[in-house]
Amino acid sequence: MKKLVLLVAIVMAAGTMYAQSALAIVGKDKKETRKEKHAHRVALRALEGKDVSYQSKGAFGVDFGNMPDVQWTRSGFYDEATFTGTDGKQITAYYDNTSSLVGTTSHREFSDLPASAQKYIAKHYQHYADGPVLLFDDNEANDTDMLLYGTQFDDEDMYFIEVRKDNKTEVLKVAMDGSVSLFKELK
Repeated sequence: MKKLVLLVAIVMAAGTMYAQSALAIVGKDKKETRKEKHAHRVALRALEGKDVSYQSKGAFGVDFGNMPDVQWTRSGFYDEATFTGTDGKQITAYYDNTSSLVGTTSHREFSDLPASAQKYIAKHYQHYADGPVLLFDDNEANDTDMLLYGTQFDDEDMYFIEVRKDNKTEVLKVAMDGSVSLFKELK
């Protein structure tokens, strides 16, 4: 009987320790997850040559199907495919040095921003003129960071809006949760 009680106690202790470790894993906050993702991100690598790679064009066909109006260009870090999406808006898809989709950008309206971001911008940038709004839609399967406005940023879905006052233009970064931060000052 003592052996049975001891065995039950050992099993219960092991189960409790396992449950606590599982809760710790599930309970990771967003910052820890973001830090881990940041540690695994892929550094931008410049593309060689001037021609768009055949592999990027093939990957585009897999990702988006047969789009009739695709315009291809090669920038320093990406093969870029610009086309009209099914919603009629112009989309640019960015492919990295391994011909993997990094993400897409498309022009949006101020009204597309989360409501809390619209209120924040209206309050804190009330004397600024709103400029273009750009939506970056990240390909979560690719850890390569994106480069917009000459600045590299973590790969996550994000809005960017230009605000202008006099000769000063600032680019604001708007997260999907509505948080707003200064991304870059343009000259």
